[in-house]
Amino acid sequence: MHLELLRNRGNFSHNVEVLHSGVGNLVPRKQPRQDSSAQDFLHCAYCQGFFARKLLWRHMQICKLRPSVPHKPGKTRVQALCAFTSPPPPGVKQDLWKLLNNMLQDEVFSAVKSDACILEYGDHLYNRLGHDPGKHEYIRQKLRELGRLLLCSRKTTSMKTIRDHIRPSNFMQVIQAVKEVAGFDSATNTYKCPSLALKIGHSLTKVSMLVESRANVQNNYSAAKDARTFRRVYETRWNEMVSAASLRTLQEARWNTPLLLPFTKDVQTLHSYLDEKQQHYSSKLSTETSPQTWSQLTKVTLTQVILFNRRRAGEVSKMPMTAYLSNSTSDPQDDVIDALSPVEKKLCQHFRRIEIRGKRGRKVPVLLTPAMQHALDLLTSKRQECGVPKENRYLFARPSAFTCLRGSDCLRHFAKICGAKSPESLTSTKLRKQTGTLSQVLNLSNTELDQLADFLGHDIRVHRQFYRLPEGTLQLAKISKVLLALEKGRLGEFKGKTLDDINIDPEGTIYLSLLSPFEGNALFVIMFSGNFSPCQKQMILNNTHSPSPLYRECAP
Repeated sequence: MHLELLRNRGNFSHNVEVLHSGVGNLVPRKQPRQDSSAQDFLHCAYCQGFFARKLLWRHMQICKLRPSVPHKPGKTRVQALCAFTSPPPPGVKQDLWKLLNNMLQDEVFSAVKSDACILEYGDHLYNRLGHDPGKHEYIRQKLRELGRLLLCSRKTTSMKTIRDHIRPSNFMQVIQAVKEVAGFDSATNTYKCPSLALKIGHSLTKVSMLVESRANVQNNYSAAKDARTFRRVYETRWNEMVSAASLRTLQEARWNTPLLLPFTKDVQTLHSYLDEKQQHYSSKLSTETSPQTWSQLTKVTLTQVILFNRRRAGEVSKMPMTAYLSNSTSDPQDDVIDALSPVEKKLCQHFRRIEIRGKRGRKVPVLLTPAMQHALDLLTSKRQECGVPKENRYLFARPSAFTCLRGSDCLRHFAKICGAKSPESLTSTKLRKQTGTLSQVLNLSNTELDQLADFLGHDIRVHRQFYRLPEGTLQLAKISKVLLALEKGRLGEFKGKTLDDINIDPEGTIYLSLLSPFEGNALFVIMFSGNFSPCQKQMILNNTHSPSPLYRECAP
């Protein structure tokens, strides 16, 4: 066995040198019967033998040098594990190499790891986002987008590397490759995947900046000039050639799509169902410790926190244990308490407030009811007994794993089984949109709108631009009043009125909302629902201080 290991190590060193230099013959453990490429083989992570990818999993199960250590929780991706054993190319960090090898081992992965500009772009992304494991998939996605572009360019153009894409003379070929990979239809001037074309454009500009920066450091002024010239050409022609059609495709896809907001009854049904399940699993876990019960209670509590706070599912799912266990929440000052109403003072005592990381690094609050706190206290006390590893830093953890539960999956699951009429509308995004939309009917002040937007993790401009009453409803209910008044030639009668003051019956009767003093300085709205003469209308207004039978009959 030692002789076999020594032979494998010698072959491994030889194969690595051949793979890096691209010159020489590879030495596999078994010679293939048919012609094969280097991409069809990988080294074993244990004995370093060179095996065919398709048969590597079978060898790994019986490898004589496989260590006898306890199997870690979760799945084992054999090809990713073995690809990581190969040394990274010169200039590539070990952490980035490990991240790259967790990709799907296909031709896109081969294109990514063989291109210097893509690896440099990956290093740039890893330096910014690599500290957060939740961003690793995003980094891999951005690199695979460029890998797909590179494969398409090799098939349809003369460009062989991403560096060739940054040359100004190849700009039209870049346009051709981007349209091809994004599924451009010249007959309809639309894209099958318009967002991909936009993302590739952003990545190419960033790659050009990295190329220019490296060229300046190396005093390669011609390469730096090419990168700057590429960006100028990009700024001039990209919108015309790619972005305009991509954005139009995205915008038109949103037209005539139904705005599906959750029904209030469905939200109440889901709340009641979750409360019932929380009580059931809490009592069951208190009497009998079980990983299955612990997991079910975790899913229920996670869904409750998302539903009650209208938080993004990913933000709550990734809540760390330290955020819940810390006692950093300070009591309100006495001066602030004195300014609150009695009900507001009770609410401050009823809820517990913690802060977590939100979108774009914002600090966002989460409110917990006493029932949620009781369930979370029970879950934290039973973590180790239910098989949650100590290394798992998430509050809503998965037993026997190092990751957290997916809040969107939990919410979708309970929405389907709770008995809601429209379970597809019960998502975190649509629940947040419902809150922002229905808040418009509360007539909140600018300060109150700022407070609501801050709690939801939004800028106030988001509420005013996106979270408003449905555009179709506004056009049907309000703008149609102006059109009907124009049609009847009566628009002049509503001079000085707002859209809310104008009431027009589509059948032909026009209603006026007149304001008159009532009980001091208050204003009272009177709607004339019949064919009243001016004298009758004036008589009604004169009697508003002491309502008469005529007033009560005509009032809405």
